[in-house]
Amino acid sequence: MLTTLKQIVQEVSRTPGLDAALNRLVTLVKAAMEVDSCSIYLANYDKQHLVLTATNGLDPEAVGKVCIGFSEGLIGLVGQREEPLNIENAHEHPRFKHYPEVKEEEYNAFLGTPIIYQRKVLGVMTMQQKDMRRFSPDEEAFLVTLATQIALEIANADMLGELIQSESLALPSGPKTVNGVPGANGLAMGIGFGWNQQVLLSNLVNRRHQNEAYEIIAYRDAVDITRAEVKQLSAGLDESLPDDIKAIFTMYDQLLDASSLGREVEQQIKQGWNAATSLKIVIENYAARFKAMQDPYMQERAVDIIDLSNRILGYILNPTKQARQFPDKPFILVATEITASMLAECPSDMLKGVISIHGSQNSHAAILARALGVPAIMGISSVLPSLLDNKMLLIDGYAGAITIAPEPQQAREFKHLINEEQLLYAKIDALGNEPSITQDQHEMHLYVNTGLAVKHDLADNDNIKGVGLFRTEIPFMQSDHFPPEQEQYELYRSILQVNPDKDITMRTLDVGGDKPLSYLPIVEDNPFLGWRGIRLTLDQPEIFLVQARAMIRASEDFTNLQIMLPMITTIAEVKEAKRLLKQAFFEVKEESNDPHSTLMMPRLGIMLEVPAVVYQLPQLAKLVDFFSVGTNDLTQYLLAVDRNNPRVSSLYNSFHPSVLAVLQTIATQANTLHKPITVCGELAGDPAGAVLLMAMGYQKLSMNAYNIRKINWVVRSIQLQQAQQLLSEVMQLEDASDVKSRVDAFLETHGLGGLVRAGG
Repeated sequence: MLTTLKQIVQEVSRTPGLDAALNRLVTLVKAAMEVDSCSIYLANYDKQHLVLTATNGLDPEAVGKVCIGFSEGLIGLVGQREEPLNIENAHEHPRFKHYPEVKEEEYNAFLGTPIIYQRKVLGVMTMQQKDMRRFSPDEEAFLVTLATQIALEIANADMLGELIQSESLALPSGPKTVNGVPGANGLAMGIGFGWNQQVLLSNLVNRRHQNEAYEIIAYRDAVDITRAEVKQLSAGLDESLPDDIKAIFTMYDQLLDASSLGREVEQQIKQGWNAATSLKIVIENYAARFKAMQDPYMQERAVDIIDLSNRILGYILNPTKQARQFPDKPFILVATEITASMLAECPSDMLKGVISIHGSQNSHAAILARALGVPAIMGISSVLPSLLDNKMLLIDGYAGAITIAPEPQQAREFKHLINEEQLLYAKIDALGNEPSITQDQHEMHLYVNTGLAVKHDLADNDNIKGVGLFRTEIPFMQSDHFPPEQEQYELYRSILQVNPDKDITMRTLDVGGDKPLSYLPIVEDNPFLGWRGIRLTLDQPEIFLVQARAMIRASEDFTNLQIMLPMITTIAEVKEAKRLLKQAFFEVKEESNDPHSTLMMPRLGIMLEVPAVVYQLPQLAKLVDFFSVGTNDLTQYLLAVDRNNPRVSSLYNSFHPSVLAVLQTIATQANTLHKPITVCGELAGDPAGAVLLMAMGYQKLSMNAYNIRKINWVVRSIQLQQAQQLLSEVMQLEDASDVKSRVDAFLETHGLGGLVRAGG
């Protein structure tokens, strides 16, 4: 039976088109299970009924015409109960309802099971028999298992896109709202502009060549044109953007280097493949490696590599292709996979928003959109790009909602919200350098999380007290080898001297497992619980020592360096790291031969992100100078949820009562132990999160630069005493959604609602 099940699912998956796939499915099931009828009903939530969509056994003329209410008949009962219904004689069941159009009078035995995805009933699948009998447990298990697997297919983006456009579930007249994942906050309206990719590697048919030299020249010429194009796109980015945002194009440049892709592509050409096919072979191998990685950020790099290669492919096939024509009015960019280079190519004065059918908050497109201040919605699993092309769109980046073809009044109201938002953020920016002091005179210290953009971020706002988290892994990830000590020293030195009066907290190398380096391949079944962070660098002390020496050397004549250890789980790890740091310090001191050296041992801290350390804070406090809470991983580990896994991401919530309880415990203990403590996770940059963290006793919050002014505005708009009263209320609540709703209501009453929803 398992073999039959696999064969059915595979054949249905290969069948193009929703209607054809479902019709094939019911035919295969009827034959495999030797029943008299198999049918599928799909749910239409707008009309609150289930539509007969495919059948083999009932009257085919009824398909698309018979609609059964959610609370009607046996079909409605299966959907309501969300469990299988196995009946020997359907006609005698009290919920049986006769639909003469389907001509099922001769069928007695009935087995129906819901098709459910992400807790939502997508439809009902049935088997019927003329004989009066009860279906066996094996038959029931088969249908339930099949429905579960088919649910994934129906929920697939392409199939759902067709579902929306199919005749039986056509878009109703008037506005239609669909939802995705918020990628960048903000509101926007404009005409949908579908990015039509004419040439794709995935559509290319492999071909051999007749002239090796010609193919090599064709490839090299295409790379040269693409290199110039990428350079032009990079140069066209706003000068105010941080360096690490612009560095998105560094990887493109590295891949275009002859020593990277070029050598491998030309090797394939020498084996007889033409230039286009050779590029496809090499790129699909690269992309597969990235897609196989567990870290969503690294998985997104596969998208970037394919995007770059599609550009090269376009010039291989057509070296004189024309530049893309953009609308001459405000537009929303829509594509299956939006990439950073697409955004850079769009005219900034007309680009108002971004919709990516695939992608996540970790994609380069989402990162760049946030830096550009352009609202973005990612992961729209229910729409095809063609459905949005050339239609008026309203996008709400706060809620991840898209309104298609709004009514005039709806558009006018949305425009009013956009104007309110612009006025609010203009006011926030104008007062962004005001001290971060609450209305009852409690001072908060705001720090920035950054990569290579320290100079820009610190200069952007006088209120920033320093760097709460400098991600040292970025230069490691941009290189094809471990950066040597001198190279690291020069980078760290340049960062420390940007503003010697502001603390710079450098996190030691945080890679491994979920963030592997290309030159340090790691394959693990569960990388989030694997060889990463401090575990990796302690196992490879030469990596730790080189980085420690570079940091310590860079701190000569400065007192603003703080070193932070990631992924700490045990006290032994801290002791070993301290031993290595002392070794590095005395080595540098001895090598300097300067009796007047002002070199000092940097302050040492640890990240609190593994729940185990929460219960050893007193012992850890004796070994380190400060703590920093990484709320992202702490939440993930506490709730046992991968926040980037779409099946369970809804369970990831930093407002979960247990997460708040742990954060409260950490703050209370740290203050009792007189240890400085900072929060450097995303919660610190969330207005609702910042209010609760303040109330818990955290005085240092570190966040991405674009959140600094917003959180400063929050701090100056409330009283600490009010926040503490709010905290005492929410700590009594049982559900994360109740907590968030209560805090959002608090923000509304203090004139801060525009920071968490549409409008001013």
